[in-house]
Amino acid sequence: MHRPGRLAWAERKGAPWGGPSRSPSASSSSSSTGRLRQGGEGSLERGAPKCEEEEEERGEAGGEAQQQQPPPLLRGIFRIGKESCDVVLSAERLRWTPIQPERPAGGSGTDLQCKEEHVDMKDVFSVKLKRRRSAGQQKGGLLLGITLFVCLKKEQNKLKDSALNLSNLSEDHCYLWFKYFKEILNGFSSRPKSLKVFVNPNSHKREAARIYYDRVAPLFKLADIRTDLIVTEYEGHALALIKECDLKSFDGVVCVGGDGTASEVAHGILLRAQIDAGRDSNDILEPAEAQVPLGIIPAGTTNILAHTLNGVQHIITAALNIILGHLQPVDVCSFSSPSKLLRFGFSAMFGFGSRTLAFAEKHRWMPSDQRKIFAGIKTLANLKPEYCDLSFLPLMHSQQTAPEKDRKKQERLKSDSQDLWDRIQGPFLNVSIMAIPCLCSMAPRGLAPNTRLNDGSIALIVVRNTSRPQFVKHLKRYAGIKNQFSFPFVETYTVEAVKVQLRTRKEDCVIEENVGSAEETYPWNVDGDLMEWTSEILVRVHPALICLYGGNADTVGNPKGKCSCL
Repeated sequence: MHRPGRLAWAERKGAPWGGPSRSPSASSSSSSTGRLRQGGEGSLERGAPKCEEEEEERGEAGGEAQQQQPPPLLRGIFRIGKESCDVVLSAERLRWTPIQPERPAGGSGTDLQCKEEHVDMKDVFSVKLKRRRSAGQQKGGLLLGITLFVCLKKEQNKLKDSALNLSNLSEDHCYLWFKYFKEILNGFSSRPKSLKVFVNPNSHKREAARIYYDRVAPLFKLADIRTDLIVTEYEGHALALIKECDLKSFDGVVCVGGDGTASEVAHGILLRAQIDAGRDSNDILEPAEAQVPLGIIPAGTTNILAHTLNGVQHIITAALNIILGHLQPVDVCSFSSPSKLLRFGFSAMFGFGSRTLAFAEKHRWMPSDQRKIFAGIKTLANLKPEYCDLSFLPLMHSQQTAPEKDRKKQERLKSDSQDLWDRIQGPFLNVSIMAIPCLCSMAPRGLAPNTRLNDGSIALIVVRNTSRPQFVKHLKRYAGIKNQFSFPFVETYTVEAVKVQLRTRKEDCVIEENVGSAEETYPWNVDGDLMEWTSEILVRVHPALICLYGGNADTVGNPKGKCSCL
């Protein structure tokens, strides 16, 4: 037996905020509708009974609050949970209030204030028609209403997906509301419609493919995002494909893997941008910006990039930030030798950080957790300093406009005058060069807490030669609340560029043209990827060179996880 659908209507022009222009049906239903009041940041709680006199006294204030509400597009009645609700849709928000029964004649003269709830449309990432289908039925079925898929915020920067069911058996009204919901969602221009996805099947415990198919792909499908999936077959495969791919046909690129995979894909996107802009890839004084944003699904042994972008290492959070189009401009470093560009990256370490990674890479046959611990212990047991010269260009602080500041910066970088560059000499146990804070579970404030994602600076952190117990104490402070840099052997600088010239001998650490062989290489840890480079490296920061999908990178309290940051 067909049940009549509940009333729903489009808001007409000229009608007051409290409802549409009157009609017999609307008048009868509006009398049973509870009052809608404007909430603050959240929804209102159910209050104590209000006297009619109190309501009248606050009527004027309530009218002003109502006028501040955005103009409604639709208003109607849906069943939400177990209650029939008066539902109001605007371009910014969906609000609903449970409908209270009419007060019987001769009642107590009190009226209960209804609890208004709402969902911001910017947090809705998909809308579907809800139908009941018989077994084996692929299409059609009894229309039950509309389902909204919403992104909810949890503790510690985590996001989760949730469903809100609006039940109404009237097909005409459901189709009308569905149309308006789709138009609002299509108006968010930063949300991707098509993505190029790279999955590294060898990441961590070979779980990247399962993570994507089981947890990420269903969300992309739910959000109606088209994907072109490639499972990489070897190291450098994603880089080779991106350099030959027309990325302009996609709204973004997503990589599923660890820091090494993310760094490789970001490097490829930026190289492709230089090709599209007709730039010489080895002339990176003013590189072209990336044409498409990058999203990172954490599925590797180390996931510092994803953790820094989202404030937490969480797969669903990373996926929802991509779906919702949350973009952040991020600074990028270029690493170059005297003759050519070597790499684009976000952070690098030389010394203890790179020696640990090099040792771990030689023991890939071990389980990842055991490999990290083993490599750290062995490197600490054989702790030795690196002998090198560091020249750096201090960050220029001025009140100049952005174009003037950029011009001055380029002039400073092009200048051969040594007067502009400061110089320090080793030996050093570790040298960190970081353009982003580098958050992780064991360093919740970041490996470089004094820098930001897009402040146009590099954090240069040098640890001079000291005893092993003192160095271990310095490492332990990254996980605590004490300042890890408050040691006499630790120095920090905020710079625009760094020149690193490594030495094979410890004698005086002076510049000599004949020191070192041109063929000799040294290990570098660049975004968790091991690089073997020659003795002289120039690192420059390029502000906001690429956009990455991510939320607010707040620090995470009470870290419980493990990582291999150093």
